[in-house]
Amino acid sequence: MLTSMPAFAEDPVQLDLTHKVDVVGVGSADRGEQIYYLDNLDLTGTAELEPLIGWTGGTLHVHLLNNLGGQPNNRAATLQGVNNIEVESHRFRLFEAWFEQKLGEHTSVRAGLYDLNSEFYQNDASGLLIAPAFGVGSEIAATGPNGPSIFPSTALAVRIDQRVGETGFARAAVLNASAGTLGDPHGVNLTFDDGALLIGEVGVEKEGRGRIALGMWTYTLGQEDVRATDASGAPRSRSAHGAYLTVEAPLAEALSGFVRVGISDGHTTPFHGGWQAGVLLSPAVTGRPDSQFSLGVNQAYLAADWRKNLRDERVDPAHAESALEITYSDRLSSHVTIQPDLQLVLDADGDRGREPVVVAGLRAKIEI
Repeated sequence: MLTSMPAFAEDPVQLDLTHKVDVVGVGSADRGEQIYYLDNLDLTGTAELEPLIGWTGGTLHVHLLNNLGGQPNNRAATLQGVNNIEVESHRFRLFEAWFEQKLGEHTSVRAGLYDLNSEFYQNDASGLLIAPAFGVGSEIAATGPNGPSIFPSTALAVRIDQRVGETGFARAAVLNASAGTLGDPHGVNLTFDDGALLIGEVGVEKEGRGRIALGMWTYTLGQEDVRATDASGAPRSRSAHGAYLTVEAPLAEALSGFVRVGISDGHTTPFHGGWQAGVLLSPAVTGRPDSQFSLGVNQAYLAADWRKNLRDERVDPAHAESALEITYSDRLSSHVTIQPDLQLVLDADGDRGREPVVVAGLRAKIEI
């Protein structure tokens, strides 16, 4: 809705540039060691439309993304991955481009290319950790024809958010089941031929007291079974669905913790569930206000049919792939932050016979 032009607001347009550079070493007794370089460039712009053109309650957001570098998980050979800026293909992408409209004081609607993990299945206390499992749970990250609408490729979506009272919230989204954005080989998928991903989340959050949220998701069309086939040998179609719970709370001064649990149907991905937990200490060092320390642990439980597939390949399947991560971050200057990181992965790729995988990295982040 258009209104008369109000007085010009301060900073109605926000522009941010973040450049992450990772050097990652991966080693295990049975696969040797190798070092990789990874590069991630984010350019975001957000514009409040009321002070610019008089459109009350409107916001535009654009996020450009470029990734370069190697694939350390090829050496680590894990199911969940080891680095949250690793991509399969080097491309310049339009990661997000959405318009949000406020409908009164407590309701907003967002539409466009949208990152599901920007609002669903996320915790601030897990944000420093680099392993992908601490971003969105693996049991949903592995779904869809080519992955859900998360890094590095988003999909067209509509999201509605409703605030309830002073602390409650409820949000839901409909997303194209087939992710694709400008910069991907086939561009933005406009057809919805593969159906839609439906997701909803309700919860309570209070500043200084923590946050708890319960989410559920499903696909409108069936997904391929990881094992079962029909008479012609084609994968059977299964209903892909799941649920998750996230909890985050302060534990002591400067210390917060999180716990997340997710489950899924167990037929359409290697996983039937998993959990992640950890702590964030911020600041971590007296006299270093920007220092942060985080420790996280996670397990991804393998689905029964996926374990049967591993047995067919003469692999002794583990019940879960388990990982531990320790990381520290500190600001060297107003624009530069460094972050050493150490990960240990047990039963990588669900193989009980694999030696432990050690991943050591250093991230440099430049923010403008």
